[in-house]
Amino acid sequence: MKALDTNILIRFLVGDDKKQVQTVYKKFKNSEERKETLFIPTLVVLETIWVLEVVYKVERKEIVNSIGDLMLMPILEFEKQTTIRNFINTAQDSTYDLSDILIAQSAKESGCDVVLTFDKKASQFELFERLKT
Repeated sequence: MKALDTNILIRFLVGDDKKQVQTVYKKFKNSEERKETLFIPTLVVLETIWVLEVVYKVERKEIVNSIGDLMLMPILEFEKQTTIRNFINTAQDSTYDLSDILIAQSAKESGCDVVLTFDKKASQFELFERLKT
């Protein structure tokens, strides 16, 4: 199995480089024809969120919907599928930072009760606990 880097997902989602977009589409089509699965690490999802928010100024709802759409593609296999699904469900009804939600859901799935943080806003989310100085 082969894994995808963030820039592959960004090209696919944003379509900002025609040559690279065509290459990604061709790879996805070939993978589909060969019934080959492409792996997406959780860190790639986190970085994709950051790039879409910061670099491309994509709206939160569109980011969450795009990740949900990617999960529906049979050729893509996400690391920690349950974490990503929980992230999507939580993000739809929350105003917390998307990256914080993904971190919290990943920690929860790994058996953690909470994520310790200094972040005041994140600490208001039930899966975070603020360390006071």
